[in-house]
Amino acid sequence: MEPVYTPVIGVARALFAFQGLKITMTGTEHVPRHGGAVLAINHTGYFDFTYAGLVGVEVGRYVRFMAKKSIWSNPVAGPLMRGMRHIPVDRAAGQGSFDAARQALRAGELVGVFPEATISRSFELKGFKSGTVRLAQEAGVPVLPTTIWGSQRIWTKGQPRRMGRHGIPLLITVGPPIVVAPEENAVRATARVRDAMQAQLHADQERYPTWPAAERHLLPVRLGGTAPTVEEAEEMDRADRRRRAGG
Repeated sequence: MEPVYTPVIGVARALFAFQGLKITMTGTEHVPRHGGAVLAINHTGYFDFTYAGLVGVEVGRYVRFMAKKSIWSNPVAGPLMRGMRHIPVDRAAGQGSFDAARQALRAGELVGVFPEATISRSFELKGFKSGTVRLAQEAGVPVLPTTIWGSQRIWTKGQPRRMGRHGIPLLITVGPPIVVAPEENAVRATARVRDAMQAQLHADQERYPTWPAAERHLLPVRLGGTAPTVEEAEEMDRADRRRRAGG
């Protein structure tokens, strides 16, 4: 039991119950009961870290997430992030956060990473950063491919939050551990992790309940939705980066 993380989990579970969220978790037998592992998680909604954290809770463990440093400046979220021992990521100076995550893994922690770095507006997998497999390599721990499907229906980029009672189904799947050998090429290993997650995500999508017609804007074009295409989503991300840079 942890003085901050444990009550936060209780609040989250109460909120999920109030919302009538229908969570189905599969593959938690792959999560080690002891020792470190990197959870590689796809990213389609703002609450993905909360849902992925349930994977640890299910087996009596806590997940330490790597998240953007700016959250630590928030007067409410900041103390919670510190209390739950999450890991701040400074994109301008990433080595410090990488070192902190590697240390946590070597100490036997579960560390949650979003290899896409940002939410996918197309709801397809974006390109993966190689840091996930490099962490696993250097810490000597496996990668756990973790997919979430349905979270964009609750809150995602450019859409209002749905915090009331809605009964939205949510699928969370953990695949078999992927071991990255110390000598393996990080780019090829990253492609291997992404391929496993893509197959897993497609399987999740196939077994997901019928998608509401009114929410086709939250469904990939490949599945008959009207979300931005991968190319359109990439251009939107580039425009965001230009705005942040003042260009």
